Amino acid sequence: MANNKEIAEKVLAAVGGASNVKDATHCMTRLRLYLKDDSIPKDDEVKAISGVMGVVRGGQQYQIVIGTNVEKVYEELRQMAGLKANAAVQDDAAAAEDAALSKQKLTPKQVGKNIMGYLAGCMTPMIPVLLAGGLFNATNAILGPQLLGLYTAESDIYILFAFLNQASLYFMPILAGYSAAKQLGVNGMLGSFIGCILLAPNFMAYATSGEPFTVFGIPCTTVNYSQTVLPIMVSVPFFCLVYKIVKKYMPEVLSTIFTPFLSIIISVPFILCLLAPLGTIIGNVISDGLAWFGMTTGWFGVAAIAALWEFLVMSGMHLALMMPMMADFFETGIGSGPMNAGNFATWACFGVALGAALRLKNKEDRSTCFGAFASGILGGVTEPTLYGICFRYSRCFIAMVAGGFVGGGIAGFFDLKGYVMTSANFLSVLGYVGGTNANFIVGLVASLASLVVAAVLTYTIGISKKDLQNQ
Repeated sequence: MANNKEIAEKVLAAVGGASNVKDATHCMTRLRLYLKDDSIPKDDEVKAISGVMGVVRGGQQYQIVIGTNVEKVYEELRQMAGLKANAAVQDDAAAAEDAALSKQKLTPKQVGKNIMGYLAGCMTPMIPVLLAGGLFNATNAILGPQLLGLYTAESDIYILFAFLNQASLYFMPILAGYSAAKQLGVNGMLGSFIGCILLAPNFMAYATSGEPFTVFGIPCTTVNYSQTVLPIMVSVPFFCLVYKIVKKYMPEVLSTIFTPFLSIIISVPFILCLLAPLGTIIGNVISDGLAWFGMTTGWFGVAAIAALWEFLVMSGMHLALMMPMMADFFETGIGSGPMNAGNFATWACFGVALGAALRLKNKEDRSTCFGAFASGILGGVTEPTLYGICFRYSRCFIAMVAGGFVGGGIAGFFDLKGYVMTSANFLSVLGYVGGTNANFIVGLVASLASLVVAAVLTYTIGISKKDLQNQ
């Protein structure tokens, strides 16, 4: 059994002691440290500590791979370093140090690492939530009316599992907002509050009705932000910047009440009128262009949309693309071309999760990837793969894009038709039943091709040897 206290002592000493640790947190397998001077720890010395599996430098985090006992090591280290449990760094000195660190070595490569580190830091804590929610959907798919028929879609158990799955996805802006703010040195609950603003029922009502709305007289584009993460990821950094500026000049006696209040007032017009809807505004233009592109360029257009589909999903842009396609399906009863593209992007996500599960060596990581695969192929939920695997191992996006392109290309070349709207899981192939036998075979081959190509590329290039060493 690992001596968690001893591991914590050696790790703390190796990173420069308590005086060099600003904050600490952890995910499922990694101890994540925010250091004042990240040049102090020597990676080889840290890796040599018994109980440490690897080291990863990401953004402003110094990540030490511990394994499933990471929570116990974190608690020991937290007490030794005198850190509050899961506390965000909130003092002005720490904010200044963050700013100083962010100015160091800002090469294009480092900027890219910082961005990916920020995105991964927002999503990694959500992986258990996404996996749990996805498995509830998978349970319904297996035991419910779609497969075994042990209970109906009207039964309480089906409805319960359905809204448990919905809860894991619907409130993503709130969950991601907490992690985003915490990474940036601001109370995580304020980041969650920004997410709550985007999901406020009265605001959502305007998005649903399409009625005009203004913020201090500024026209606001009202959008349904449920199940999105990019709007909150863009909005929280701006809020945190405003918060730190306001706090710097706010008298200490008034800061607790008026710093959050004024920061919200100042930042909300920018967030609601510009930052959060920016992706949607751009997305509408892109979606209209993609719809035209897919309908006029034959098989290549279908392949391109399939390759890009999951990026559209992450930003919420896919909804704008789906509307004209859905209207055509309801009118004709047949879905063709771009309407089928999303299915192959989904199968490519299944392949990424499978390839990662077969490639990774750490038991906890493999278990997480198999869970993502099960959530996807049984429950039709791809978020664990997107946010838990692709953001962590960014080259897996290449595998996902390639898998989607191949499947979409096959479907487009043979003019695949869809006749039934089905779930996004393995039963999606049943949507191609209703025409010729050849049509069903094309749909099945295209789906499997997406999975296999993505799985093979994930296994071969998606996860590097360095990634394996750092497990």
